[in-house]
Amino acid sequence: MKLPIYLYGHPVLRNISEPLAQDYQGLGDLISRMFEAMYESEGVGLAAPQIGLNIRLVVIDADPVSDAFADCAGKKMVLINPEIEILEGDKISRSEGCLSLPGISENVPRVEHIRLKYLDENFQAHDEEISGFLARIVQHECDHLEGKMFIDHISAIRKQLIRNKLANIASGKIRVDYPVKFAPTARRK
Repeated sequence: MKLPIYLYGHPVLRNISEPLAQDYQGLGDLISRMFEAMYESEGVGLAAPQIGLNIRLVVIDADPVSDAFADCAGKKMVLINPEIEILEGDKISRSEGCLSLPGISENVPRVEHIRLKYLDENFQAHDEEISGFLARIVQHECDHLEGKMFIDHISAIRKQLIRNKLANIASGKIRVDYPVKFAPTARRK
């Protein structure tokens, strides 16, 4: 069975995730299934809370956007227990979307230069500086591990303008082309 993507309004998306232990049962299978769910829903990143697990695990394959963002070419990553340090630079606003917020995209201000410390799928430690759009993808996905979503970074006015769309997602009044899990209180039409 394919992993469903949990949608806005589901409480699991607002919880802070726990560190992932090296002896986590079935980790390799979980990572494979997360990549499969991400590809099926045409995303470039997926965090474990988006599939209902509050563990510090992210998968990224940024290569599909490499035509527009060269820094993303060939960047396929598994991030276990990632830590981000903001390095320098002004925040730049770019459009972001999210598999947990289908049909919504907004300009989100983020820095474009970070230091990323993480463990890969073999629990090998990495410490890298990342810039450009890949840094944005990493920040977006790591926000999910902290119970945050990209809409938490937009202005109150912009949030007010999309409130009906958010309400429709939370109540299950949308159609999506990939397997999803609605909030427990959602009443599907």
